[in-house]
Amino acid sequence: MTTLLESEEHKDLRAAVAAFGKRYGREYLTKVVAEGGYPTELWQEAAKLGYLAVNLPEAYGGGGRGIAELSIVLEELGAAGAPLLMMIVSPAICGTVIARFGTEEQKREWLPALADGTRTMAFGITEPDAGSNSHRITTTARRDGDSGDWLLTGRKVFVSGVDIADATLIVGRTETVSSQSGRTGSLKPCLFIVPRDAEGFSWRPIDMELHGAEKQFELVLDEVRLPAEALVGDEDAGLLQLFAGLNPERIMTAAFAIGMGRYALSRAIGYARDRTVWKTPIGAHQAIAHPLAQAHIDLELARLMMQKAAYLYDAGDDVGAGEAANMAKYAAGEACVKAVDQAVHTLGGNGLTREFGLASLITAARVARIAPVSREMILNYVSHQTLGLPKSY
Repeated sequence: MTTLLESEEHKDLRAAVAAFGKRYGREYLTKVVAEGGYPTELWQEAAKLGYLAVNLPEAYGGGGRGIAELSIVLEELGAAGAPLLMMIVSPAICGTVIARFGTEEQKREWLPALADGTRTMAFGITEPDAGSNSHRITTTARRDGDSGDWLLTGRKVFVSGVDIADATLIVGRTETVSSQSGRTGSLKPCLFIVPRDAEGFSWRPIDMELHGAEKQFELVLDEVRLPAEALVGDEDAGLLQLFAGLNPERIMTAAFAIGMGRYALSRAIGYARDRTVWKTPIGAHQAIAHPLAQAHIDLELARLMMQKAAYLYDAGDDVGAGEAANMAKYAAGEACVKAVDQAVHTLGGNGLTREFGLASLITAARVARIAPVSREMILNYVSHQTLGLPKSY
């Protein structure tokens, strides 16, 4: 029943965040983005209210709860028109990885600051030539035999918020060389905390057609020297540590998409109630009402899968959570795109005006289909892992 019905505590959290989000809303976020800034005021107040840290341990300033609660926060902010993409990256991915696998020193240094919003962390995994194939990651780390330091070299792309982050959690590999492929790196990913001012660490913005509060960057790591304690967790833990962050990322992306879909749907519903043609509100016509009802159903179904994924992850079932998180992200991405499309279509020409603020969501909604993993790769995962079908690659 935990995955089907929300507790009173969750309902109260949802209501509180919804009320908080409405005090900012889409107009606030649009204005900040237009000015080239970041919604710092929203971020800081969310931190002060404890919303950014509900999933982090109480011993380090967090709320001591889980991804289930953090996903509620992000969904409701999205439904209010003011989602915070860095919530996916900083507390959900980086905070979770450090809380689960970091040293005591790393936890003391980072978790309280992530919790109170005074510091943020970005996450770098995608590479120009790797895409969804983590086995092709070529960012490598080698030991300096004299000092014990790590030397990190490689490139990353589509890394969100590097310009506002105090450090980036970089996915690399310990260095090995294959005479057959010529590539470097073992199949075991390792995670390193790279401060933004580290020598040899540079970034440039990617010119995106999509304009959001969080900019996208390409990173270059040129023999970045890091102390031994920059490594998070065990050098040999490999995929376990990586997916400790990637499963919450998928769950939170689902929350982001569901919130966006709900926002678009609410604007369309309000318009359909008020817009009158031939003496009848257009929402009375089934051609308008039924697609909106279908969009609502799809969003609700996606939320159920998201709640299941969060429940499994918070319960410590990483394998079960992996399947559910992928399904939740897929379902939410599809539902979001359809909800936004139907919302714009309901408003007709008004759906493309700045006044109603829906047109920009047409592009933004597709992010949930593409990132952090494409819907096609999720279908590959389900067909291979769940259905037991052979791989095509």
